[in-house]
Amino acid sequence: MDHATADRIYRVLLAAYPSARDNPRHRASPFRILILTILSAQTTDASVDKVSGELFRRFPTPEALASAEQGDVEEIIHSTGFYHAKARHIIGAAKTLRDGFSGEVPDTMEELLTIPGVGRKTANIVLDHAFGMNEGVAVDTHVRRLAQRIGFSDHSDPAGIERDLIALFPRDRWGMLTDILISHGRAVCTARAPKCPGCPIREECRYYHKVFLPGAREKDR
Repeated sequence: MDHATADRIYRVLLAAYPSARDNPRHRASPFRILILTILSAQTTDASVDKVSGELFRRFPTPEALASAEQGDVEEIIHSTGFYHAKARHIIGAAKTLRDGFSGEVPDTMEELLTIPGVGRKTANIVLDHAFGMNEGVAVDTHVRRLAQRIGFSDHSDPAGIERDLIALFPRDRWGMLTDILISHGRAVCTARAPKCPGCPIREECRYYHKVFLPGAREKDR
């Protein structure tokens, strides 16, 4: 895809989802953003929101969470799924913050990647939401699906998709790009039964032109 087409798609989606970044989670402390992002893997924001109040009431600081019993944390976050691994990761992350970073969340990609449970996706989200830094594009399941469908990338792996998105969009759009693609993936370009006929970027989308025959496109207009 050329840069001009990518720019048109970005602008249309930005207009369609003006509140994509209007999330209280983005205004939380770096510590909370880090823990919430780790917990959000393979689950919904609503599921994480249901457990976050109790989790941070019991363990409000890295020091408190670092000293937590894994069983106690698992009991709180059980409903988010994969709770054994998530509890291990967030306790490990808290210990790393306590022991290696004086209780503070680091603001570099290299340092964030030393924290248990943190890969590039999580690190990109933390850098963007907590520090306003665009170091890359966070490729979650929504971003991966949409990048392939729309035609932003022909890669199937997150690293390859991120490289393509970085090359296609200017740096100051990387963080917002993740948020509007996630919003569009939830509302329209769902994993199953995407709502292609009503999609505002359908005429620019590779998937739409591949799946919907010319006759079907005319019918749906």
